[in-house]
Amino acid sequence: MLSTHFCGSDPVRFVEVLTVCAPTSCASSTKGKHMRQLIILGIVGLVAQLIDGSLGMAYGVTSTTLLLAAGTAPAAASAAVHFSELGTTLVSGISHHKFGNVDWRTVAILAGPGFVGAIAGSTLLANLDGEAATPWISGILLALGVYVIWRFLALGGARPTFKSRPSAKMLVPIGLVGGTLDAVGGGGWGPVGTTTLLSSGRLEPRKVVGSIDTSEFVVAVGGSLGFLIALGSQGIEWQIVAALLVGGVIAAPFAAWLVKLLPAKVLAVAAGGIIILTNVRTILLAFGLDASTVWLTLGGLALVWFALLAHVVRVERAAAKARKSEEAGVEVPVGG
Repeated sequence: MLSTHFCGSDPVRFVEVLTVCAPTSCASSTKGKHMRQLIILGIVGLVAQLIDGSLGMAYGVTSTTLLLAAGTAPAAASAAVHFSELGTTLVSGISHHKFGNVDWRTVAILAGPGFVGAIAGSTLLANLDGEAATPWISGILLALGVYVIWRFLALGGARPTFKSRPSAKMLVPIGLVGGTLDAVGGGGWGPVGTTTLLSSGRLEPRKVVGSIDTSEFVVAVGGSLGFLIALGSQGIEWQIVAALLVGGVIAAPFAAWLVKLLPAKVLAVAAGGIIILTNVRTILLAFGLDASTVWLTLGGLALVWFALLAHVVRVERAAAKARKSEEAGVEVPVGG
């Protein structure tokens, strides 16, 4: 019978390889491996949500990137991520609300266009050929990874002022583009919404993250509905959904708390680097390049990534020391 268990020896394609397994020989050899795979997916969901809830992005992009690298078809990967987000975004939104991180006006304006865009994007992706679509979707994810790093580094060290809230003219296009890209690429709501709102300087960073995470629930509903209509329930990998969901739900409350503590730039560079490396690998393999070329390219990119990450960490530490010195100077009494 058809099974999503992998009976081969390839350690990479561990999520969705449809194959005919003999009931006795395959079941015993894959049971333990399949359980380990689900645990790994749960950890992926946990780490991705920890980053997403702290940074306002990267759950969908990170999860979809790893699922594509594992051999999952683009539509199946994005569908699994969106269904898991029904739980993770709900818990994340509630947690952010409790910590006062949500601007409900922004959520209300973003949600509708995001829902429409997600339905359109999921319908489009479901009608694309999976093998042909993989390098294109990886290209979108690669661009998003670069975009995440560039946007956060481009913000500089200046603290923004919040004189006015985002207008509907600004939020509606963000919702449409972000929702569509989120469904097609398996992620994009956060990279488009969070980075654009942060760079606008019209909303506090913690409220940008909280509002984007909260409105993403509606986007997840739209994307899930579109995939369910286009693929049917049999086209959804429910075990992948469950594994990602469990890990994400566990991480969501902690992420809402960590958003006030962790440097956003460090998280952005770390998450963006992982996204870039994984998708470059997928694209190079799709074009049939030999293994040595692939690994040399990845090695060079990894060195650049490590250097950039180390630089950002040093800058953040120096900035933190400077802030402490300023605070200490203010607290020193100057007289009666």
